Amino acid sequence: MPRISGARSLASVERVACLLVPEFSMMTLTALLEPLRTVNRLTGSTAYEWRLFSVDGEPVHSSSGISIVPYQRINMTEPYDMYVVCAGLNPQNHLPAAATAWLRQWAARGAIIGGVSTGSYLLAHAGLFDGYRCTIHWENMPGFLEAFPDLEVSTKLFEVDRNRFSCAGGAASLDLALHIIEEGHGPEMQAAVSEQFVHAAARAGEMPQRMNLRQRVGVSHPKLLAAIKAIEEHLDEPLSRRDLARRVGLSIRQLERLFRVYLGQTPTRYYLEARLHHARRLLAQTSMSVLEVALASGFASASHFAKSYRALFGHSPRAERHRGAALSRIATAPTDDVMPGDVAVAEGLTPPVESELEEGGRPPRR
Repeated sequence: MPRISGARSLASVERVACLLVPEFSMMTLTALLEPLRTVNRLTGSTAYEWRLFSVDGEPVHSSSGISIVPYQRINMTEPYDMYVVCAGLNPQNHLPAAATAWLRQWAARGAIIGGVSTGSYLLAHAGLFDGYRCTIHWENMPGFLEAFPDLEVSTKLFEVDRNRFSCAGGAASLDLALHIIEEGHGPEMQAAVSEQFVHAAARAGEMPQRMNLRQRVGVSHPKLLAAIKAIEEHLDEPLSRRDLARRVGLSIRQLERLFRVYLGQTPTRYYLEARLHHARRLLAQTSMSVLEVALASGFASASHFAKSYRALFGHSPRAERHRGAALSRIATAPTDDVMPGDVAVAEGLTPPVESELEEGGRPPRR
């Protein structure tokens, strides 16, 4: 029976196996591996080795359409110190049983295992985050929490919990790589690698993924920021205008004026759009029914939800889900195998028949 290498902490990692999942993020992958390459160059030695794997040994299409040829297919004969799942868009569509079994077997042998970007989804699906802290890219957080409600999930840049780790992906992968380098080679080497990437300083894992609310919405009025924060915290059970105003110490009239002056819309409209964008993420990230998504976004009926959704996005929730599935198939299929019907659906030229029916099978009013 093959054994894993001696690494039991990030400080002793030398050999890295990276599983590429269809629609993975190129930025996440390179931000993780390029710092390791730089350590090798700066030290003039092979401090780190890495190999890229796919489930079947075939090239893997990234979310940007670039295909990567892997080292080989996943196997249980070649041990590594650390196993990383690199994913990206639509991780719920890429959960092969072979990958789940592979990860579970190496985990049972004590390997260090983690996910970057939405790689956390595959590890959670395999049960490898049970009893561990983890994180995932903020955009995928709603669907992740719906799919795995019992996990301890944070909004930090990255989490390291014993022999498990997870990272939000993107630029945070660089911060994770720098953390690994500091653990194994000290702060001087970490600083030297940071400088090579014109990166002022490595961010600590505890830092939040998202900009603060002030930066995101472009306003600084404290009462308005408090109201927006309350809206974001109550998407599934919307607050009334009266309750929202009371929470931030304003009258309804004052609240209405703040939203109109700074955001150009009423609080009711802002709240509705926030809930619909939340619903859009759930449709893309989960297998929840349209009715379940509607309820999780604060709508009492699927018909009201579908009407509001169509008014904002120009198509029904069902069409949204079909379009996302078509884009996923296009992104992962060889060019010659792309179906014309998928292209038409993805471009919104030919909505599928199902998308023309609202919940309950009734055609929408025109």
